[in-house]
Amino acid sequence: MNRLIVQKYGGSSVADTDRIKGVAKRVVRHRKKGCRMVVVVSALGDTTDKLIELSREITDSPSEREMDMLMSTGEQVSVALLAMAIHKLGYEAISFTGAQVGIITDTSHTMARILKINTRRIEQELKKGKIVIVAGFQGITMTQDITTLGRGGSNLTAVALAKALGAMYCEMNTDVPGVFTADPRVVPNVRKLSRISYEEMLELASAGAQVLQPRSIEVAKKFNVPIHVRSTFSDEEGTVISKEVKTMEDIVVSGVTVNRNEAKITLCDVPDKPGIAAKIFKMIAQNNINIDMIIQNVSRTGYTDISFTVLQRDLSKTMKVAKKVADKIGAGIVTFNDNIAKISVVGIGMRSHSGIAAKMFSSLARNKINIDMISTSEIKISCVINRKQATKAVRAIHKEFGLGRTR
Repeated sequence: MNRLIVQKYGGSSVADTDRIKGVAKRVVRHRKKGCRMVVVVSALGDTTDKLIELSREITDSPSEREMDMLMSTGEQVSVALLAMAIHKLGYEAISFTGAQVGIITDTSHTMARILKINTRRIEQELKKGKIVIVAGFQGITMTQDITTLGRGGSNLTAVALAKALGAMYCEMNTDVPGVFTADPRVVPNVRKLSRISYEEMLELASAGAQVLQPRSIEVAKKFNVPIHVRSTFSDEEGTVISKEVKTMEDIVVSGVTVNRNEAKITLCDVPDKPGIAAKIFKMIAQNNINIDMIIQNVSRTGYTDISFTVLQRDLSKTMKVAKKVADKIGAGIVTFNDNIAKISVVGIGMRSHSGIAAKMFSSLARNKINIDMISTSEIKISCVINRKQATKAVRAIHKEFGLGRTR
């Protein structure tokens, strides 16, 4: 039986030396049970944010390649310190950067994609009985340039290693004890989910839940890697993320999320002709900008308005591109609204239950919350509203669907 486990510890789990020592004890406990251990670690606490601040003190537009060089240093500190802490407990451990363990990526700096992983070096050290510690969030290109995998990329590192090594499961240790029906900081009466499907977790993560990076869920789903989300600071069971099972289908809505990090852009007076939308979004895609929601108004006298949402961090870049597009296609002015929030309900059970949208919209209406945009998928409904009403909206919808604790 393969007793290999991949564990991942986030920045809050290794925020200082006391917490690093605690993680070392947790890892060693698994090792004592006979498990082979590969541990993926993020940078200490808010190190990543501090590194970003340092770069901004130098320039407002740093090279993406140099940002990767800078950002990858945080994890190198944490893996070395964790290895030292495990040594102190009398166990053998060895730390590696992403490059040293052969995590090969494409050349998309700050948002690289993993192409392949050469597990030979990890397997060699595991055969020697060592605990292997790997820096999350980073890799290397075929031409030896360091890359990073985007915010939350340590999750992706962990899942990818679990798949490549054939681990029993991937354990995500964080500062929360699992996946909840809503953000506990927003809704007081949340309930922890014991199980959730890959599809639901992917929708929740994409809609704003910050427990896991969406790309890590995509990889887990593609290769059927079981994930266990649990707290670093307790031994209680967390949330298992796996394939859809029958018991999941009985739950209509699994969770409500809020994303306050998007902005809406509107191209006014767009010529209503075939191929215009394709031109708009092709130019945006060529600038590596991801679009979330899109809405096109009813045509009037041959013109229409097209609105779409992007991440706030891409707002400035997107506005520049959108204005160029507008000039090229003969559209009118380009406006934006960065005072929005996206509220989403997610659930496998929505496939076989009608009236979910009506229930959600009625809840918002009773609370006098206006809806700006709507988008739906098979298991998700999202609405864009005024950001000031986000907390009120999430609490109302959470209550409407009876998602809170029953005792």
